[in-house]
Order: sequence, then C-alpha cells, then structure tokens
Amino acid sequence: MNKIGLIIAREYITRVRKKSFILMTFLGPVLFAALMILPGMLTTMEDTDKSTIAVVEQDSYGRPLPDSLQFFRDVIPDKENMKFVYLNNMRLQDVLKTYDADAYDGILFLSQDIISAGRETSVDFYYRKPPSLGMELHISKSLEKHIFDNKLIVNKIPVNAIQSFETKVNLKRIDWKNWQKGGEDATDIKRFLGYICGFLIYLFIFMFGAQVMRGVLEEKTSRIIEVIISSVKPFQLMLGKIIGIGLTGLTQFLAWIILTFAIAGITQQVFMPGSIKAVTEQAAPGNVMDAGTHTVQSFDSPQTESAIRDVFRQLRQVNFALVIGAFIFFFIGGYILYGSLFAAIGAASDNETDTQQFMFPISIPLIVGLLVMINTFLNPSGKLAVWFSIIPFTSPIVMMARIPFGVPPVGQILASVLLLILTFLFTTWLAAKIYRTGILMYGKKTSYREMWKWIRYKN
Repeated sequence: MNKIGLIIAREYITRVRKKSFILMTFLGPVLFAALMILPGMLTTMEDTDKSTIAVVEQDSYGRPLPDSLQFFRDVIPDKENMKFVYLNNMRLQDVLKTYDADAYDGILFLSQDIISAGRETSVDFYYRKPPSLGMELHISKSLEKHIFDNKLIVNKIPVNAIQSFETKVNLKRIDWKNWQKGGEDATDIKRFLGYICGFLIYLFIFMFGAQVMRGVLEEKTSRIIEVIISSVKPFQLMLGKIIGIGLTGLTQFLAWIILTFAIAGITQQVFMPGSIKAVTEQAAPGNVMDAGTHTVQSFDSPQTESAIRDVFRQLRQVNFALVIGAFIFFFIGGYILYGSLFAAIGAASDNETDTQQFMFPISIPLIVGLLVMINTFLNPSGKLAVWFSIIPFTSPIVMMARIPFGVPPVGQILASVLLLILTFLFTTWLAAKIYRTGILMYGKKTSYREMWKWIRYKN
C-alpha cells in the first residue's frame, strides 16, 4: 500500500505541476464564464447601428396613397436603433430608382392586399444591408397585430373577448406519496439535476480515462516503465496511476467550478450590471418570437420574484443528501471501471493509432448510457431506464438521471451499487492481467486473441 501511495503522489504532483495543467485550470473557467456571460453581452450589444427604413404603401391597384388613406401609417413604432419614415404619394419604382441618393437603409413595401390575406402572407423589404433578426421580428409582429386587430373590428368581435377565450392549461405534478402536503413536484429541477450529474460523469470518464491511457502509453514508449516495473508490481502501478490521475482530474474539475462562478460573478458585477435583466427579459415566459412587440417582465418584477421563489421551493423537495452521495459513488465507481480498461488499452498498444481498435468497444456503452439518460427524463420508471440503470457499464450515467426523481426503489439502487462494485473489481483484475504482460511488449501489433492469451497466463 505504501508503494501505491507513492505512485499516486507521483502521478498527482507531476501532473499538477505541468504548465498545460496550470494553463487549462485557469483558461477553462475563462471559457466557461464567457459562455455564461456572452449571451447577456450580445443581448445588450445587439444591433446598435441605427437604421432608417422608408415605408411605401400602395392600394390594391398599385396606386400611391396620401397619409390620410394609408392603412399602415405609424403602425410600426420607432425604436432606439430603428426609424421608420412613411412616404406620401410615392410609387415603389420611383423610390427604388433614387435608392442610392436617399438616406434610407431599407425600403418596406406594403400593399393593401395583405389586409385581406389568409393565414400567411409576405411583404417585400429592399435592403442596403441585410436586416437583423430583431428588425425582422419587430416589423412582422407589428404588422401581424395591426391586421389581426383590424379583422376583429371588421367582424365586430371585441378584442377583449378574444383574449378571454384563450386558456393555457399546465399540468401540475403532485407526488402521490406527498399528496397531503399538496406541493407541486419539482420535475423540471430534477431533470436538470439528473442531466448535469449524468453528463458530468460521462465527461469525466472520457476525459480522464483517456488521460490514464495516454499516461501509460507515454511511459511505455519512453521505456521508463522498464525501470519502474523493477520496483513495484504491475497491479500496484496501474492502480496508483488510475487513482492519481483521477485525483488530478477531480482537482481540476473542482477548480473549474469555483473559478468559473467567481469569474462570471465578478465580470457580471463590474462590466455588465444590467445583463441579468436583459437575459431575463429575453427568456421570459411566452413566445420568443414575440420579442419584437411585447413588453416582458423585468428581473425585479413580482412575477419573476415569484418564479424564483418557486424554484427554491422545488429545490427543497430534492433529496440532496441522496443525490450527492450517489453522485460521488457512481462518479468514482464509473471512473475506476473505465479507467482500468483505458489503462489496459494503453498497455496493449504501441502508439495512439493502435488504441483506436480498442477504444470503440469501450466507448459504445458510454454513448448508449448517454442516449438512454435522455430517454430516462421522459419515463424514469420505464423498463429501459430500469435495466440500463442496473447494468454496470451504463449505470453510473443512467442511475444518476433517475435518482433525483426519487423513483428507484432501494432494491434497484442496491443492486446497481453491488453490481458496479463487483464489475469494477473484475475489470481492474482483468486489466491488471493485460497490463502486466502488455506493458513490456514492444513492436508487435496486439489483437484481441493475443490479449485473451495474456489474461489466461498464470502468475
């Protein structure tokens, strides 16, 4: 055990001192923080250039109209970066001929034919530079609302009556076991937690399992392994390398989480104090396409405060002790299981090109587990979710998607835990057999048949 501890310490200290580790530890959070704050920046910076749009309206016969007869006069309101100029008694052809001489960035042509159009129609927009999505939405939504209101008036239907006819129905989910409390089930929060936990385990296994493989491969190709193996047993070396690299990855992962939120918080407060409000306005409930004309609630509105309280109320319904405990176990168990297999691949190969033939069978269960995890959100108690949460090669991902819902019976959780323990003990033993022989094999392309012979060798 003392030798394993020395190997773990060596792997850990050597890797955390590398410039690449230090660089990625600080560069990673910057990239993650940028992904968190860039949407807010882009929202506040979007379409700052001012544009002047000429609006030309003609009747159904193509005749120009004075302002008194224009149906769409002043229908499209100006914005800070958009100004709409309504032309009088102007034909479209005449405006287009003098296009370069006029100070317009675009010409919107409106024919009164669209007043009686059916469910869908189009209008022509001649541009000097392509319009932004915000401008397109602003124009189309303004016209749609005006035409809709006019149709209601023509048919003598009160606008308020139409709005009162609309009824939105939401399904309130209540856990049967807690029906007396009458609390709404926090399904959305549980889906989010399940996705984050499952995806992090998937990502961690792939990233740091591959590091185990590359670490073994580097020592083998540099022939350092011949010196190391004279002092320690192959099994001790492999186990120490798996744990050491795992601790390195865990350190970097925790550093990423802390630094990402620290950088995002500081940047938000110093450079973009108003971006949270902007993002909240864009993400407010309702049709995103209505952003051109509808006013939504700000971050500090009563509706938003109520939504935030609902989120915290739903968070209190999650059994975080079970979620965190299960995450740590499946996180470690899944990494050891696959880390040992990655170590065996590195020992059996002479270069990274040779590893590809062995990587594919190992990658398939992880990818299948990720796909089943997505299906689990739709039906966490379904047979597909149940079986794949028990199968050891997919259980670290799928079971973590089920646990936040509170649906797995204790028997299923215990079966999953027991099978995962037995499997990673078996895969570690199996990988050690391959590692012991393969680590000293050079110049020969390894096949599955050759690896099977190594497994059958007696000590």
